[in-house]
Amino acid sequence: MPPKKGVDSPMSAFERRRQENMASNQKILADVAIVAKKVMPTPQKKSTPTRSRTRTPAKREPAMPTRQSSRLAGLDADNDTLKRKLAVEAEHVAAEAKAKRLRVNGDLKLGDIAVEGKKYLAGVDGFKGLVRGAQPGVRTFTEEDIKETTDKDLKELRKRMGGLKLYEHWAPNDIKITPQRVYALGLHPTESKPLIFAGDKEGNMGVFDASQSAPEISDEDEDVSVPDPTISAFKIHSRTITSFVFSQQDSNSVYTSSYDSSIRRLDLNKGESYQVWAPSDHNEDLPISALDMAESNPHMLYFSTLQGGVGQYDTRTSDDAEIWTLSDHKIGGFSLHPLQPHLLATASLDRTLKIWDLRKITGKGDLRHPALLGEHGSRLSVSHASWSPGGHIATSSYDDTIKIYNFPDASSWKPGQDVSIEPTHQVRHNNQTGRWVTILKPQWQKRPHDGIQKFVIGNMNRFVDVFASDGSQLAQLDGEGITAVPAVAHFHPSLDWVAGATSSGKLCFWQ
Repeated sequence: MPPKKGVDSPMSAFERRRQENMASNQKILADVAIVAKKVMPTPQKKSTPTRSRTRTPAKREPAMPTRQSSRLAGLDADNDTLKRKLAVEAEHVAAEAKAKRLRVNGDLKLGDIAVEGKKYLAGVDGFKGLVRGAQPGVRTFTEEDIKETTDKDLKELRKRMGGLKLYEHWAPNDIKITPQRVYALGLHPTESKPLIFAGDKEGNMGVFDASQSAPEISDEDEDVSVPDPTISAFKIHSRTITSFVFSQQDSNSVYTSSYDSSIRRLDLNKGESYQVWAPSDHNEDLPISALDMAESNPHMLYFSTLQGGVGQYDTRTSDDAEIWTLSDHKIGGFSLHPLQPHLLATASLDRTLKIWDLRKITGKGDLRHPALLGEHGSRLSVSHASWSPGGHIATSSYDDTIKIYNFPDASSWKPGQDVSIEPTHQVRHNNQTGRWVTILKPQWQKRPHDGIQKFVIGNMNRFVDVFASDGSQLAQLDGEGITAVPAVAHFHPSLDWVAGATSSGKLCFWQ
């Protein structure tokens, strides 16, 4: 039977043990504090402390009492003694957890600290190759490559593409087209002047007219600075803008998609932005990763989501979009075949390129989906799949390759037929963008005047690369004043104009 509580009650064995432990803990803490002052440097003040601390945090290692039943010890659940006991235990657990997060000072050999496990067998040898790619300013395609080209037509094409010049009226650092990191670019199809659209991570859209020139400043006006270029910027979405699509039927219409789960249409003539589609449930979060439109049917929009879905929406109806689940992982990019828009290619975090046929939809309810014609797997995730009008698909992936697939007979495929998918060309390309650079994605020129199928992609060494459909590199665009990676790169649909944008919202333009 537990002893009765009262003023004159004798001290229990548990209480005596607790007080002894408290005295021991205080002595340990005092000793630790004295030693810490002698051997530890004064900690640097954090710029944004999470909370004020009134005691030395990482050195508390109290001797813990033996765990035992509170009921047998005669303690009520609300007893202050029990609360203090639990508090001491909690402090001990917290101290152990913090000790695991303390940094290890001094030099470390990777071979000594390799993480064990079957997923991490590459070791130091697999690690060394990762750091070779990002070498700012180091060219991977030079004038010597052009001089050594034996094919006459290829040599001429390389000279022409390599002759594109960086916009000269303002340096790239002076053309801040968006406030934040650029995620999407688009060049308006008009050939009268270069109109460049950019979307950033916070939903801002910037528009730059590259036909403008900087005012001439005479040498006598040394104190007069060149005014900034004219740039229009609008916050049309609440989150990252992921795509620009231009209607071939209406030159005033520009469609945008966003992580805010919406598709909008900008009317350039009226200067207004209209919401075209969003989930009927205002609380549904359905981030849209890419947007495309068939040139032959400007009323039908297709979009992909971070949840692995692809949606189809007819702007002429009030019906909701039909969304098919095509992957259990994020679909980072997709595209329609420009001339066979029933063929859709997706690139996914599940490491695959897949081709789907929209002419054959099977299943019911949530299981409805287009027919899968074929797929090809990569060693790591595939970032984008871009169709060319000539029937090529270019993909970029984190295995540091650009793969090019060729399907010249795609127009003769029967609905739902099986298709063998293997890359015809594979190019080594550093795609390790890391956290602060937008993912590199190949983008074809959609209607090239010269009829030559070619695409652009950002280069981690602060260039923009131009490739042909056979994997031949045509150019490596550069220029003075490029101080960051122009990770997001696009061709003008028909002219040899190329735009690239950086993580700081700066624009590069070649023509």
